[in-house]
Amino acid sequence: MIDQHEDGAGAKTAATSGAAHNFTQRLISAAVLAPIGVICAYAGGWLFLLATAAAAVAILWEWTTLVLHRAEAKVVAPGLAGILAALGFVAAGHPITAIVAIMLGALISGGATASPLPERHDAGTSLWAAGGTIYAGLAFLGPALLRNDRTFGLSAILFLFATVWATDICAYLVGRALGGPLLWQRVSPKKTWSGACGGLVGGVAAGALVAYASAGTGPVTAGILASLLSIASQIGDLFESAVKRRFGAKDASALIPGHGGVMDRLDGFLVAAAVAIVIAVLRHGLAQGLAAPAEGLLLW
Repeated sequence: MIDQHEDGAGAKTAATSGAAHNFTQRLISAAVLAPIGVICAYAGGWLFLLATAAAAVAILWEWTTLVLHRAEAKVVAPGLAGILAALGFVAAGHPITAIVAIMLGALISGGATASPLPERHDAGTSLWAAGGTIYAGLAFLGPALLRNDRTFGLSAILFLFATVWATDICAYLVGRALGGPLLWQRVSPKKTWSGACGGLVGGVAAGALVAYASAGTGPVTAGILASLLSIASQIGDLFESAVKRRFGAKDASALIPGHGGVMDRLDGFLVAAAVAIVIAVLRHGLAQGLAAPAEGLLLW
């Protein structure tokens, strides 16, 4: 007969070992991916646009597979075409047309589900299919438009990196160290209020420092901007968790060891980038805000 205390202790040890292994995988993946991201951001131009578009295509594939249980070609193809068209339009300096291309891709993707699809088809399938193109399109458009700002594009991307990465790291470490009440148990059973607050503090500190050092943004303004983007990043994380919970998945895919899929890695970043674009547009209007969004974000 197995002693229940020993059995419980063994299960606890296994869980701790599994968590440590997962954390090690996360560190290794971050150590590989973070420098690649910084190098692409520093290079800018076509390298950054292509890298961002590749991430968006991966997200489109993951979303469609999550929603439909397979990457249906007639759903993925219009979204892929929209992303590639947006890539060309951003490179040519036509951001509004790039947005239109993404929206058209989303409409066609949603329309492709009007005829029954294998295994999964209900009244909401068209909306979920269209949502994949919009979500993937945000993953491309936000960072691409910010970096395409020739004067402050690099500063804006580094500001985003610092804010989102520090938010993610500090939320993870503080949440594990302090625990406490859960943030939204039904959607994410491990995220705590202590982690969210720790992530916010870390994101504001790192983001404000980078914005001040790279673009001369005033400390108070930089802190306010970083707080908005840190909160947006955490909302993006929760949204992606809710989508996965809706379709019964733990991870979007298994492309990145310790992190799951590209969606899992960029969920907060893409929402923060979208909010950064919105801030610029609200300040300077649609045309100017999209033409020089990094300046609209960082110069006050």
